[in-house]
Amino acid sequence: TLSKWFNAEKLYKGCRRYDLLNKFYQSSGQWQKALETAENHDRIHLRTTYYNYARYLEAMGDKSLALTYYENSDTHRFEVPRMLQDDALSLEIYVNKMKDKNIYKWWAQYLESQSDMETALRFYEYAQDYLSLVRVHCYNGNIQKASEIANNTGDRAASYHLARQYEGHDNIKQAVHFYTRAQAYNNAIRLCKENGLDDQLMNLALLSNPEDMMEAACYYEEKGTHMDRAVVLYHKAGHVSKALELAFATQQFSALQLIAEDLNENSDPSLLARCSDFFIKHTQYEKAVELLVAAKKYSQALQLCLEQNLTITEELADSMAITDSKDLSEDARKDLLERIADCCMRQGNYHLATKKYTQAGNKLKAMRALLKSGDTEKIIFFASVCRQKELFIMAANYLQSLDWRQNPEILKNIIGFYTKGRALDLLGGFYEACAQVEIDEYQNYEKALNALTEAYKCLSKAKDRSSGQQEVRLADLQHKTTLIKRFLQARRLYAEEPGEAVRLCEALLEEPELDSAVRIGDAYGFLVEHHCQQGSFQVAYRRLEALQKLLPSQNIRYYISQESLEALQKALGVHMGQGDRRDSEREEDEVEEDLSLGSHQGN
Repeated sequence: TLSKWFNAEKLYKGCRRYDLLNKFYQSSGQWQKALETAENHDRIHLRTTYYNYARYLEAMGDKSLALTYYENSDTHRFEVPRMLQDDALSLEIYVNKMKDKNIYKWWAQYLESQSDMETALRFYEYAQDYLSLVRVHCYNGNIQKASEIANNTGDRAASYHLARQYEGHDNIKQAVHFYTRAQAYNNAIRLCKENGLDDQLMNLALLSNPEDMMEAACYYEEKGTHMDRAVVLYHKAGHVSKALELAFATQQFSALQLIAEDLNENSDPSLLARCSDFFIKHTQYEKAVELLVAAKKYSQALQLCLEQNLTITEELADSMAITDSKDLSEDARKDLLERIADCCMRQGNYHLATKKYTQAGNKLKAMRALLKSGDTEKIIFFASVCRQKELFIMAANYLQSLDWRQNPEILKNIIGFYTKGRALDLLGGFYEACAQVEIDEYQNYEKALNALTEAYKCLSKAKDRSSGQQEVRLADLQHKTTLIKRFLQARRLYAEEPGEAVRLCEALLEEPELDSAVRIGDAYGFLVEHHCQQGSFQVAYRRLEALQKLLPSQNIRYYISQESLEALQKALGVHMGQGDRRDSEREEDEVEEDLSLGSHQGN
């Protein structure tokens, strides 16, 4: 037999079946080896091994060591009191030593069974077993102390037990209170209905489940009082139709507003329509629009917005035309989107109108709306993204109205958009405008000549080149270019051959319609400056006088330098005060008057 045991032990170890080896040691009474095996190799069965060893020790009468292994197996809360139940003194010492709530509770129950209520209460308190505390206090007739415990701890089981006690003594108010604390709302509602506590009933019903809410709502409806409460409870219980019917029947406007907040596209369309009519009747138009949209009556909702001048927000606009709506065909959806956009245009909400026109596929109207908004950045972006000829041209036309002279980026976009839109005639016109600005604002004829050259190139490539009007424009551009070239030639020649330059400029003044290309003031100013530098002040003045006759309303200082004017006035004997008079119209008139007097004196 020993040989067989030895072989079994060796085989279990060899195949590493320590669980079977553990059982082998236990069955053979080799507890120390069983404990070592469990602690080192079979920890999954460690607590079981401790428990089995404790049972063995208890059977052998070694309760002290058994207690230790019951604790190691974590079964001491039940096993130790069971083991020591015949030794009350040892058990009491153990309970006080362990300070465990479960053991306290077991000991308190034991003491209660022995009718030691005072000590049992103390150990129930140690165990924080509030239900048992309340139960024992009620048994002892100390219901006030039980109420304090239930109120202070909020224990639901204790509150429920106390509520049953109060109900049994017909103390309805306290019974309702503790049923509520116990969240036993059904019992509290029952007592409220039986005793006419309508105000408390409403609060309790709102805290309870849908079935209790329905029960309370029926109670209010049958009683015929507080119908607004019945409406609210029907609504909270999920019976929206019943709530609405009762609200309409009793004209509960405030309750109807609360119900309408929970209505959506999944609600009954007929109910939504009735609610919207009710709100229109009571001038609650915004709420009526929301309900019409929920009922998918988009046209009516849009018409109401127009009639009552209600602002269409982006959220409302999106809800009126959901892109994946199964109730609208694609054509109907696009038509609705355009109508929404039209309404937004009337209200001045141009960005939203742009969005809706775009969703409807009408990019032309979308660009018009965007142009109304004046949002330059978005206009440029929209035209660039859409890449349509008409949109390029519209964007370029708009950009021309801005201060493109001071913003090179805008100038670049104008040229780029006209080019992409293949509007070469419009691009040519823009270059003409650029040339005129260079002349009028900066007297820069070189840049003006370059701009006119570009304008001529554009018009030459335009599609309607064969038309007579196009030929006239080209001839006019050619004529302007020639005149500007002659004026620039006179300026460039002046440094080396001033006489020839003056002759060219005087010949230029004989040209008809010179002012359409070269400003007459610039040509006369060139001659006045020359004669002042040569000391021919009488000749210079005659040129100045001719300029004043041709341009009587213009300021001559714009064409002639201050130095030349001062030299001319000094030579003619007219005394002028020092200082800058360019910005004063009154002083300009004085200068012209002095010039006139000097002329008479010279003559």
